[in-house]
Amino acid sequence: MSEAAAIAAWRTLGARRAAVSAAALAGLAASFAADLATGPALLPIGAVLRTLAGINDDPMLAAIVLQLRLPIGLMAIIVGAALGLSGAVMQTILANPLASSYTLGISAGAGFGAALVIVFGAALPFAQIWAIPTAAFLFAALACALVAAAGRLRGATPELLVLAGIACLFLFQALLSLLQFIASQEALQMIVFWLFGSLLRASMTKVAIVATVLAAVSPLLLRDAWRFTALQLGDDRARGLGVNVDALRLRAFAAVSLLTGAAVAFVGTIGFIGLVAPHIARGLVGEDQRHFLPASALLGALLLSAASVASKLILPGTVFPIGIVTALIGVPFFAWLVVRGGAR
Repeated sequence: MSEAAAIAAWRTLGARRAAVSAAALAGLAASFAADLATGPALLPIGAVLRTLAGINDDPMLAAIVLQLRLPIGLMAIIVGAALGLSGAVMQTILANPLASSYTLGISAGAGFGAALVIVFGAALPFAQIWAIPTAAFLFAALACALVAAAGRLRGATPELLVLAGIACLFLFQALLSLLQFIASQEALQMIVFWLFGSLLRASMTKVAIVATVLAAVSPLLLRDAWRFTALQLGDDRARGLGVNVDALRLRAFAAVSLLTGAAVAFVGTIGFIGLVAPHIARGLVGEDQRHFLPASALLGALLLSAASVASKLILPGTVFPIGIVTALIGVPFFAWLVVRGGAR
């Protein structure tokens, strides 16, 4: 390829990436507006926008939009971005397209932590406010630490890390089943509801916590973007380029632990966002991590925001658990990705 052709191809790729980002941002804005407008009481988009701008004098409308629906809409965007970004990092450092916080047991660890408090800590006065999210966060970190510990073994490979993650998944699922077996009927209902995933308990305080974690972790991951790109060439080649592979994976696992723990602590376990969003981003912007990581976060936010809208439209007047909706959307889409990959 001549130099002029290479420059033209690079400019075309850059224009495509810019167009993808613009389209995703526009879709996210439209989905966010629809999320605020939909619900048991359907609201006109214009009225919602005027309320957000502070030029609506209807107190009832302001209460519905600003106090009830705005935290849910923002939480969907922030949690989706965190899950999409964590999934992209997991797939990169493990060199496995099936890797995500959900498939490797990190979300299962969070679910076990939440169930542990529900079963044994229901008498705590702060259990419903902070104990359940805190336990979910800590056990998500524990699951991630177990997988990372496997990576510290001599001769550890990405394949071993994946197997360690699958082992964590089955371990925490078994422990969770044990808790469900011994739980009371009331506690069992709470566990099942939490495991379904729901945005209905979102508040601006919780949104601020998850947003703070996302804002703190994202720059650290983007700083390592070129190292993640080098890692895709293989561990040996990455080391030849001066990358400390073990330290990079350790930092990545710590970041994934923070993102996943904060994301699922308040909304429950939500699957397929961290699995599907990176695949879409990879097909649209390529493997360059400088563009792949932000695109995964953006598309994760778009997918979960769209799922939030869908959860309100399946049955008018009823809000489906968001985890069920993401599974209904994610399973056929991921099957299509697998079939398309096999055809290629």
